[in-house]
Amino acid sequence: VRIAGRIMAKREHGKSIFLDIKDFTGRMQAYVKKDAVGEESFEIIKITDIGDIIGVSGELFKTRTGEDTVKVADYTIVSKSLLPLPEKWHGLKDVETRYRQRYVDLIVNDEALEKFKTRIKLVQNIRESLTGKGFYEVETPMMHPIAGGAAGKPFKTHHEALDMDLFLRIAPEIYLKKLLVGGFEKVFEINRSFRNEGISTRHNPEFTMMEVYEAYSDSEGMMALTEELIRNAAKTILGTEKFIYQGKEIDLTHWKRVSFAQLMKDNFDINVDDPLEAWVDKLKKKGVEIEGDKVSKTQIINIVGELVEPETETNPVFVVDMFKEMSPLAKSKKDNPLLVDRFELYMGGMEIANAYSELNDPIDQKQRFLEQAKNDPNAVVDEDFVRALEYGMPPAGGLGIGI
Repeated sequence: VRIAGRIMAKREHGKSIFLDIKDFTGRMQAYVKKDAVGEESFEIIKITDIGDIIGVSGELFKTRTGEDTVKVADYTIVSKSLLPLPEKWHGLKDVETRYRQRYVDLIVNDEALEKFKTRIKLVQNIRESLTGKGFYEVETPMMHPIAGGAAGKPFKTHHEALDMDLFLRIAPEIYLKKLLVGGFEKVFEINRSFRNEGISTRHNPEFTMMEVYEAYSDSEGMMALTEELIRNAAKTILGTEKFIYQGKEIDLTHWKRVSFAQLMKDNFDINVDDPLEAWVDKLKKKGVEIEGDKVSKTQIINIVGELVEPETETNPVFVVDMFKEMSPLAKSKKDNPLLVDRFELYMGGMEIANAYSELNDPIDQKQRFLEQAKNDPNAVVDEDFVRALEYGMPPAGGLGIGI
């Protein structure tokens, strides 16, 4: 047999040496005997270091303890490690180094490597699931003339040849909807997006998400698709729909819904049709800090949204009945135009997905853009998107899932 990999451990026993060799698939033991390789080669193998990459050939045998081992007949040092690998790679003092030197973390920390593998399999599984259901994977622009499709502060850049400012995309939504106008009916993009905001274990300025749009569907269709994608991924990759996350079991066989509007009513006595002054008053009475006297409904909704997130829930929870001000691109509910046909999925205390029945009325869409511009001085009406809607976009469901 012939194998190659990185030396991760070395044990000398007089005229023989045992090596642990690691590659992407796992570890294998190699046994080097002085008589088998010759004195000169044996002296060279003695001065190899942990971290060196080596290729060996020889016969496979089992040791007395039953471990598969290569009895080395010949070897080649294919790459020399000039820097020593850390002997112990854990503890708070190493956290920053681990993230700044990911390559070292991956070499010595099998758990980190397995997480990367799982993430790769997850993306592959989502892609295969969607293409298997007739969705087309597309690529849309990453530099936008208008930062739109989501709430977020954009990164700015400048195009020298055109002498114009552009924004790195905060979401691909607008361009994917234009494809629906153009005749595509089932599209998705696993995309890199950028938001010029804080960094935490839940947020990164550069991140990956998946957005799906399906014509003639709605938020109910997206809810069914979300559950199917996540459950299928767990079964395929983990082999189970129950797993432990941060010490708590998540059970993907149990999904439930809660009403955001009802949470607002129960927690703060706020009704969706209350005037702004009533919102401020009721929130202050409940001890919510609001700076200044003038605050927009959107700001308050963001404050309240953080307070009423179902963080205690570990199993998947769909939060429905969202307020219209929170969703400038979502359709209003037929039975209550102040609410929108939208859901957010929470699991393990984190927001996992966001979806809604897409707004396809250009008149309503432009009016919402104008309302948004009143409250946000940086907001711009996307006239080209409104124009696209004026050509007619089929009713559709849209879904975004954080990867």
